[in-house]
Amino acid sequence: MARYTDASCRMCRRENVKMFLKGDRCYSDKCSFERRAYAPGQHGQNRFRKMSDYAVQLREKQKVKRMYGMLERQFKGFFQKADKAKGVTGENLLYMLERRLDNVVFRLGFAASRNQARQLVRHNHFLVNNRKVNIPSFQVSEGDEITLKEKSRKNELINDNLDAVVRRGIPSWLELDRDRFLGKVTAAPNRDEITMPIQEQLIVELYSK
Repeated sequence: MARYTDASCRMCRRENVKMFLKGDRCYSDKCSFERRAYAPGQHGQNRFRKMSDYAVQLREKQKVKRMYGMLERQFKGFFQKADKAKGVTGENLLYMLERRLDNVVFRLGFAASRNQARQLVRHNHFLVNNRKVNIPSFQVSEGDEITLKEKSRKNELINDNLDAVVRRGIPSWLELDRDRFLGKVTAAPNRDEITMPIQEQLIVELYSK
């Protein structure tokens, strides 16, 4: 499957927002966005370029797509499903993105970033309701339990991540039992707890053209 392999920090600089794509590095002085908060490239420091409505909508879509680590085809598929579901399309889209298994693993603190969470899921470290699931885009539901496999519980990286999750906090719709390496989905995602600056209506407007 195709995936983005270039520098993650370039994406934050391009979208002009800190997306915390590299875990602990994003909280340190080494964060590239903090040192160079302008777009990459030869003309990156030209901040006076006026953007059309289409460009604003496109940048918003690109930002959310990159935040959740998805490519265009998959992201558009999520939008189409959100559009067919009952309720507000933009909020439906965000709820679906939040319920991705890789995002839930990240939110629970097993991983320092969504990219790291995706790799852990791919490498069969987790069970969902005691069944092996290695698909990052798998949609969890209310009542599902995400458990770290027994053989993975001594992994230093995962344990360090769990110790550090206090810094960013765990959403109220998730519960973590640290001693049992178990997370539970207790409710539907809460829009108010998606704290990143996302204007989902711009994405709806872009795909509705």
